[in-house]
Amino acid sequence: MLLVRRSAVGFGGVARWGLRCLCSGDAAGRYRDTVLLPRTDFPMRVNGPNLLEREIQIQQKCGFDQLYTWQREKKAKKEYCLHDGPPYANGDPHVGHALNKILKDIRNRFEVLRGRQVHYVPGWDCHGLPIELKALGDLGTNELSPLEIRQKAREFAERAISRQRAAFQRWGVMADWENCYYTFDGKYEAAQLKVFQEMHNKGLIYQDYKPVFWSPSSRTALAEAELEYNPEHVSRALYITFPLLTLPAELAAKAESWARVSALIWTTQPWTIPANQAVCYMPKVQYSVVKRADNEQLLLVASERINSLASILKTNLESLATFTGSDLKGGVCQHPTIPSKQVPLLPANHVTMTKGTGLVHTAPAYGMEDYSVATHFNLPVECMVDEEGRFTELAVPELQKKSVMTEGNATVISMLQAAGSVVKEEDCVHSYPYDWRTKQPVVIRASKQWFINTASLKDKAKDALQKMRVIPESARSSLLAMLDRRTYWCISRQRSWGVPIPVFYHKETGEPLLNKHSVTHIAKVFSEKGSDSWWTEPAETFLTPEVLQKSKAGAVSDYVRGEDVLDIWFDSGASWAAVLPESDPRADSYVEGKDQVGGWFQSSLLTSVAVRNKAPYKALVVHGFAVSERGEKMSKSVGNVIDPDVVINGGKDLSVSPPYGADVLRWWVAESNVFSEVQIGPNTLNAAKDSINKLRNTLRFLLGNLQGFDPRSQAVDPKQIHYIDQFMLHVLREFSMKVTDAYSEFNNGRVIRLLQSFITRDLSNFYFSIIKDRLYCDPEDSLGRRSCQTVLEEILDGVSRSIAPVLPHLAEEVYLHSPGHDEGDTLFRSGWIKTSSVWRRPGLEEAVEGACAIRDSFLSSIPGRNAAEYELIIAIEPGLFFELMESLQEEPTSTCSQLTELMMASRTTLASSLPRDLPSDAITSTGTFLINLEGGVIREESAYIVAAMPTSLSHCPRCRRYTSDEPDCLCPRCQTVLENAK
Repeated sequence: MLLVRRSAVGFGGVARWGLRCLCSGDAAGRYRDTVLLPRTDFPMRVNGPNLLEREIQIQQKCGFDQLYTWQREKKAKKEYCLHDGPPYANGDPHVGHALNKILKDIRNRFEVLRGRQVHYVPGWDCHGLPIELKALGDLGTNELSPLEIRQKAREFAERAISRQRAAFQRWGVMADWENCYYTFDGKYEAAQLKVFQEMHNKGLIYQDYKPVFWSPSSRTALAEAELEYNPEHVSRALYITFPLLTLPAELAAKAESWARVSALIWTTQPWTIPANQAVCYMPKVQYSVVKRADNEQLLLVASERINSLASILKTNLESLATFTGSDLKGGVCQHPTIPSKQVPLLPANHVTMTKGTGLVHTAPAYGMEDYSVATHFNLPVECMVDEEGRFTELAVPELQKKSVMTEGNATVISMLQAAGSVVKEEDCVHSYPYDWRTKQPVVIRASKQWFINTASLKDKAKDALQKMRVIPESARSSLLAMLDRRTYWCISRQRSWGVPIPVFYHKETGEPLLNKHSVTHIAKVFSEKGSDSWWTEPAETFLTPEVLQKSKAGAVSDYVRGEDVLDIWFDSGASWAAVLPESDPRADSYVEGKDQVGGWFQSSLLTSVAVRNKAPYKALVVHGFAVSERGEKMSKSVGNVIDPDVVINGGKDLSVSPPYGADVLRWWVAESNVFSEVQIGPNTLNAAKDSINKLRNTLRFLLGNLQGFDPRSQAVDPKQIHYIDQFMLHVLREFSMKVTDAYSEFNNGRVIRLLQSFITRDLSNFYFSIIKDRLYCDPEDSLGRRSCQTVLEEILDGVSRSIAPVLPHLAEEVYLHSPGHDEGDTLFRSGWIKTSSVWRRPGLEEAVEGACAIRDSFLSSIPGRNAAEYELIIAIEPGLFFELMESLQEEPTSTCSQLTELMMASRTTLASSLPRDLPSDAITSTGTFLINLEGGVIREESAYIVAAMPTSLSHCPRCRRYTSDEPDCLCPRCQTVLENAK
């Protein structure tokens, strides 16, 4: 072995032969500085306080707070409008807010990047009982005037809005933060009253006395959307007899030998019995008179319920006669607690056979179906329950002032027992409606309220839902079912904190004064002075002489203003009229949780269809709820609540709750299947953090290898780019197209999967593994290295833009370190992923994929061994496949061709057949590759043979490849590089 004589003048003065042969012990240090290793000050990971400080710096430096205004002022051919469903201004921000707001922001940022002008005005739902109750605390409402209640509620809502808005901005949400909408704003209220007026003019809003859901704990009517159902509610259920005083004609003929027959009913609400007006049956169902074996009592029940009732009553039931339900016409029963009262047997379609007896006790004041029966048969509607849920003076003395849900119910049961009407009592566990704010059970009671006639709107609303896009598609059936179940919409509430219903009542007749003239003027006053003016201004402010004249009304002194406020679902449901662009007040998307299927989605649809005959949105996106990692609902009592502020900034014990920053929270949203329940917890967040760190590592590799490269002046022309590099541009283009489609479908989870697959499979496992030699050891300005850098810059740009909607902080941080743009430029102001159809060249994909197929055969033949220690002979018969491989290696044999680079071998020989004198240690493998060009017009399957032999070349101390002619000496490529570097 030759030893090198060191030159006194250093590296540049080493003799030519000294460059070629150096002792191995000295080689590593000698060549370290000649290799172009990655260099960047982009950190691999940022943790703790540094992470939080960095995110804030990026928000400030990259103008996060100015991006919305910038894109609104920029000319764009298309607009994308995502209408923000207003969160409730009654508390601190929670992970449900994060899920919703980040999901929306990902889509909005994507639209900005691809050049559309985004319309996104955030808003808050500011009225309603939850805010009123929290604002008042223990004060109650008796001691305060409506104005005092409203002032406290407004202040509470404003504080909640301030906290929520700050959190949303910290999460990186891009929005029109200077012009948010609030449902307590006078101009918003005026727009809402305009919708009210137009619906009233069409006869869709009316006042009536009918049953509504009523919350005794809140002392107000409730809409269906304001209920939550408790599946564990326990009721005292009774089987009660109604003696038949007058038998139906068909029954009387068979009953000569019978004793008295009683209709048997089942109820879970015994307190409603005093208001009973009828017993209902199903006309087309079979009924029977049965005799109990234990006491010979005769009972009228549905035939198909006999076996079930026999089991419940624990006695045999002998059927004496059977007939059709319609034969019960004309029957009359005795009221069980009011002996002097008679109630008819009446047909009704709401009677079911799944539970009970097939006969239904009917109290029109306490049930929607019962009320329909009363309307049809002109029955009285007697409500004996007041606003607090207590029996009124209409009830018998022993019931008055007792709560119907507790002691009043017990008293009714005692009365029924005393009358001998109770056949059986049992506890019934069933789903029961509760007030979603107070978590207390509600009742149904008749009261005078304002309603929207939803029946006349249902068909149009369902037709609109059928025509629009719903994501996921499975949510469409829920939306339609919710519409079907809505019989009418009660929009009046007996509270102070809300938009007043713009109605005056005549003091003597009680007739409402409400028309387009009065409402238009009241809306104008609200726009200028806010709805507090309803309490602060005299009646003359609203009922001006002009209004009274146009309304053909009497003197202002004849009227008193109404005290009810509008349902908050009407508040938020009219937001399309107050917020959406006047040019086209239809949003491209509404994006909310599944609880809005019967809430904001529906109230918005009904009001818009009523006024404009069309939906306010073109597409609906329905996401799930945030739950714990065990899939449990979050609860402070259980201790599984995840606070987004703690996620970002860390908790009291940073070892338990470290600061993750906003991008981790955003990654969690994007990665999750948001169309089902979305789990979050320490494991989820740590996994998100690890995924981002892996991504950072890839981005750091890209940035490090682009050090000193300026794509504006040093990028290689596409025609000169290496085939392997061109192939990666093709893969990048395919990746970007799929990512674009996924974002367009709100499928952010697919974006993440595409990204991770691209980075792991296409970059780390394939491209990065084969280009390092060219990047590190080729001359800095060589075509091969610049070709690679040109593609790496495109990949860096594509990956950065693909993650930007999800990780805006990381994307902008990468952009700050990226080459090729001026100081002050930001990623979000520079567009979406830029790809070119030029990147897809005929034969390119087949050439590289064919070579990869050959490589796979080679690598599988040497399991566990180093490919770099082998040289290959690849034999392919002359033809199209051979020509494709020749495009990767022009010379018959090469150590530095693109084919050798792909094989990751020492040297590659391309031939039409294997030589006869193959070494005995050669390992051969075979395979075939199908070429499919021009859409299948050209199809050719070619066979190949690969012979792999331990290389005869030596290890190069600089590039560490087996390409040197002599041991411990530089290979020809490295020798040339160092000579030219002198």
